[in-house]
Amino acid sequence: MNSKLIYIADDEVNICNIIKSFLVKEGFQVQAFYDGRSLLDAFLKKPADLLILDIMMPELDGYSLCTSIREVSSVPIIIVSAKDSELDRILGLNLGSDDYLTKPFSPMELIARVKSIFRRIELDKAQDNIPACVNFGDISLYPERREILCNNVPINFTTMEFNLLQYLILNKNRAVSREELLNRVWGFETETGTRATDDMIKRIRAKLSDASSNVVIETVWGFGFRLTLKITEGEH
Repeated sequence: MNSKLIYIADDEVNICNIIKSFLVKEGFQVQAFYDGRSLLDAFLKKPADLLILDIMMPELDGYSLCTSIREVSSVPIIIVSAKDSELDRILGLNLGSDDYLTKPFSPMELIARVKSIFRRIELDKAQDNIPACVNFGDISLYPERREILCNNVPINFTTMEFNLLQYLILNKNRAVSREELLNRVWGFETETGTRATDDMIKRIRAKLSDASSNVVIETVWGFGFRLTLKITEGEH
């Protein structure tokens, strides 16, 4: 039995059962909930390793649930929803979800994304060549503690945001393509994933800016991104 515990919240019982059955076949421990409040109460008592959330639910919708979870945890969150507009997807990602799938979707694609997230987490833990602390500019990243500080003040990052920024820091001053980020951070490459990468970059930029960091993520047009330091007045 896989030790990973996954919580699902969806008011459509049939969808919950389908997702649960596929995950159970892969060896995951799964608990299903049919409203957001029930999942939140359960999570506060016993945190899961990953959450799969619908948006439109009674008691507490997926957006509010995601916000509440992010106040206490950086657990990976995948949103699955019939709301397929660009605005809905961006809102879900901006609230802290790590991935967004629109209904109808292939259960096998969901399984692939779940496995990819866990695989990336395990790979990050197993990278012995990464030092205990990685510094760049005024940012200090601690891989073992999964913590990022700016001038010794912690910044809250989700699991995938942490992984993405860690990869950029380890490849600082080098242009990193979107495809490379998808393969190395998410573990898969799709059109949706490419947009998710851009949205997550925006979230990380906003958090660095709010922390008044001198670390910036430059866009390399038509290619990807480069992590560099802000040029202050008088520097050339």
